Amino acid sequence: MTELATPAPNPHPSPGNPGPHPAPSRPSLVLPPGATDAHCHVFGPASRFPYAPGRTFTPVDVPYSRVQSTQRALGFERAVIVQSSGYGTDHRALLDALRSDPASLRGVALLGPGVDPAELDAAGVCGARLHFLDHLGGAPDPTRIRTSLDTIAEMGWHAEIHVQGLGIVEHAPMIAAIRSRVVIDHMARVDLHDGVDGPAVRALSRLLDRGNIWVKLSGADRVSLSGPPYHDAAALAALLVDRFPERVLWGTDFPHVNITGPAPDDGLLVDLLTEMAPTESLRHRLLVTNPTDLFGF
Repeated sequence: MTELATPAPNPHPSPGNPGPHPAPSRPSLVLPPGATDAHCHVFGPASRFPYAPGRTFTPVDVPYSRVQSTQRALGFERAVIVQSSGYGTDHRALLDALRSDPASLRGVALLGPGVDPAELDAAGVCGARLHFLDHLGGAPDPTRIRTSLDTIAEMGWHAEIHVQGLGIVEHAPMIAAIRSRVVIDHMARVDLHDGVDGPAVRALSRLLDRGNIWVKLSGADRVSLSGPPYHDAAALAALLVDRFPERVLWGTDFPHVNITGPAPDDGLLVDLLTEMAPTESLRHRLLVTNPTDLFGF
């Protein structure tokens, strides 16, 4: 992999990017063999993998070695690394991580001009993400959406959709029309002020009924109105597990960028799985069976 001739120094992180919890607790819950963290990111070191010049935020360096050590301490054996908008379409940090453990890692890319899908696919990328959030640059234009979805279909990947609030309602027709498998990030980041029977949850449920759409029960700290230990977000996740046990995934969201306040305790997040998926069989499906089927482990 080619590196820049003159690496850029790590710039000061942006507000809302405090870095991961300095000492996450050891979870009480023992995860099943093959447990998969279906949503995490890698950042840096910026001296080797500089961040995109047009990024909307600057993270703290959290290279894959730290991501992996945290996952192992929590009980995860496999992971899906999602390309961050902080890197734009420069996938060098992602590819470097994927090539370190091809059997246990998969990736999700950001598509755009100059990106070679075949190179990404060979390294273990199995999906591409589309952001519809203002703080990450806003929704792609319709031409880019169509081009990305065409590439995803040609590669046999899944489309990963990142929306917030009533975004799942606004974009439901587009999502329903996608030919490929689809994954909705972070419980669609619904607004729990509307409760678990509000319009966003109803729209999400209708999409999950289609059979080719999954949802990540990650980002409990982003969805919760009550704060740690995030029981309100766990109640939403439990509802989705109960209704759609074959369409749910879970991820740490480590190292937690673009957040309000300090990073959550990752051990607490793992223990919250006992509320989200209260039986061993449900947790096995959530953490092992579903990600094995979807991501091709």
